[in-house]
Amino acid sequence: MAFVVRFVDKHGFVKERLIDVVHVKDITSATLKQEICSVLSHHNLNIQNVRGQGYDGTSNMRGEWKGLQALIIQECPYAYYVHCFAHQLQLALVAAAKEVVDVHAFFQSLSNIINVVCSSCKRNDELRSAYATEISHLVATNQIETGRGVNQIEQPVLEDLATNGSTYSQRGDATYALKSLLSFDFVFILHMMKEIMGITDKLCQALQQKSQDILNAMHLVSSTKSLIQQLRDSSWGALLEKVSSFCNDHTIQIPDMGASFSDIIRSRRKKDIVTVEHHYRVDIFTSVIDFQLKELNSRFSEQATEFLILSTSLDPKDAFKLFSLRLQL
Repeated sequence: MAFVVRFVDKHGFVKERLIDVVHVKDITSATLKQEICSVLSHHNLNIQNVRGQGYDGTSNMRGEWKGLQALIIQECPYAYYVHCFAHQLQLALVAAAKEVVDVHAFFQSLSNIINVVCSSCKRNDELRSAYATEISHLVATNQIETGRGVNQIEQPVLEDLATNGSTYSQRGDATYALKSLLSFDFVFILHMMKEIMGITDKLCQALQQKSQDILNAMHLVSSTKSLIQQLRDSSWGALLEKVSSFCNDHTIQIPDMGASFSDIIRSRRKKDIVTVEHHYRVDIFTSVIDFQLKELNSRFSEQATEFLILSTSLDPKDAFKLFSLRLQL
């Protein structure tokens, strides 16, 4: 475990130092807390003087009740926890989306498709050539914004490999990947994740900047939550229309949204049969967005957000102007 402290020296300058690297027998929150206390004691530092703690987003670190941050706060109530901004939020949001089984299956299929298409230099060159041809066509016909793209571009490469692959494994892998690519499930989740990640990308990029504008970052957190909530509340119809249009353009079968939906898992668990629309709207669309909001709320709690906003008042710029304004409020 790497142990880094940030502190203010006697001249008022903020400094950061790596003070220790220690071996830990496991990564439970209790073990990590014990080691932290030991390191602080070894360097004659009192845990009661800690005024902040920051880690990545794993459950053993950020857990509200038994996480490391919670155990430290029990010892020192002023050691406010702030999630590490440098940690890539986008990866965490993808992981949160994978909590929905269908989305996990989508990323498995996506990984398989990429491996099949890009596993050889020849197929990679074919893909690049097809991509360049397709983009030229879209520009010439003013269709660059219609949503046509990688799905269609990879298709002829896979079709050729499924038919003319030199081995049965190549042909089999390409056939399986092609079936996944041309399924309504794949297209629906692809468009849904594109919409969600399009909203969260700006925040993710901002949080990875070396120099942080805290107020702007917190406003981005708030606006991102709001936009995702709006997507959940009012964008189902627009998303379904976009997916249906894409499927019609590429001859992909669209299921009857009013029909009954049933799969192996639902049947085995004897769950009530729901409509196809309910499955895509509630079981996938709404569930994924709820996991995104839960992840964001966990990483940026109201307490942590308020703490960060208040901390900007201590900026010495312009004779602590922000602090004076805060006092007036």
